Amino acid sequence: MVSGWREKFLATNTTLIGPSLFPAERPRPDLPTCPVAGFCENRHCTNPERKRAIRLAVALTAALLLATALIYTSFTAGRQELTASQLLARAKPGQSYILAGTVLPGVVHQGGTLVFRVRDPRQHVAATVHYSGLVPDPFAPGRGVLVTVSKRGAEFVGENNSLTTKCPSKYQAAAGAKY
Repeated sequence: MVSGWREKFLATNTTLIGPSLFPAERPRPDLPTCPVAGFCENRHCTNPERKRAIRLAVALTAALLLATALIYTSFTAGRQELTASQLLARAKPGQSYILAGTVLPGVVHQGGTLVFRVRDPRQHVAATVHYSGLVPDPFAPGRGVLVTVSKRGAEFVGENNSLTTKCPSKYQAAAGAKY
């Protein structure tokens, strides 16, 4: 009597993946049977074209999400360079900015601090920068520089080791060259 109850229970028990796999398994009339024996799971058909369409949709959705994340990351990672006139107009204390321009003559060393002025290439405006850190070898008046600065009071303080020099263009005429 106990063994009969067990067989009846297993025969009527269904799970999310279909009927049980015991000998007392009963066919399910609500699902169509597969015309090709052994091709489908649980003897019920899933259209192969539908499977391909679902896989394609999932793959395209994943690719679109990854491309969107890459584009978003690339656009938000960069910071804008400001000229001296833009920096003087927009700078707020506590925020850092990348200052781009040309070093003017009159570079002064005050203890461990380098004080220099960076000129706006389009306007005759300059911002004074107090910088401490490594100074690149090609740093000199007349060279283009990039330096990360923050406003403290009325002056701009360069972040340590953020000073870089731009290379002069190889297409500019050398000083004193005749053509």
